[in-house]
Amino acid sequence: MNPYPHIYLAIALIFLASCKSINIPPKSQPDATQATPLQKIVTLDKNFKIASGQTVYVPVYSHIYHHNRQEIFELAATLSIRNTDLTNPMIITSVRYYNSDGKLVKQYLERPIQLDALASTDFFINRNDTSGGLGANFIVEWVAQTEISEPIVEAVMIGTDFQQGISFISPGRVIKSQNNYKRSPLKSES
Repeated sequence: MNPYPHIYLAIALIFLASCKSINIPPKSQPDATQATPLQKIVTLDKNFKIASGQTVYVPVYSHIYHHNRQEIFELAATLSIRNTDLTNPMIITSVRYYNSDGKLVKQYLERPIQLDALASTDFFINRNDTSGGLGANFIVEWVAQTEISEPIVEAVMIGTDFQQGISFISPGRVIKSQNNYKRSPLKSES
């Protein structure tokens, strides 16, 4: 009796069993890094009642100095806008990027976009884009039809060079608030 056919059969069964345990995800599942939410464009007409809103100033640094201001460390920047309200949407009406001289460099939105409850969006400035300079900033304007919790608006700067890296955040500051529920009392007629 020849033992080799049994050995070949055992090797083939082990091979088939090991192939079956490989877990290959189906191609229909989207890759998490490629999935990005689409910005929901909205139209604000005269019937849109604004209950709250803000204009937010966000400092952005396209570079920082090092080595006694002799060298520049270039930074990439991401503006992050997060709706912190648990149930209500907000509308971002404008995102503008200004340089150190206060001149408009870029307007990021052609039309207002809606951020649903707990949703977020971001806007990116490439590391090689130094058009903003050291004193660059974003001006973000948003409104809502109801009172909502204040959104988080901040910039994240990051840069890496020569085995060193730096990253930091720059929080936005409200420079103008809008609230239709807190109107001035009407003057009484005499």
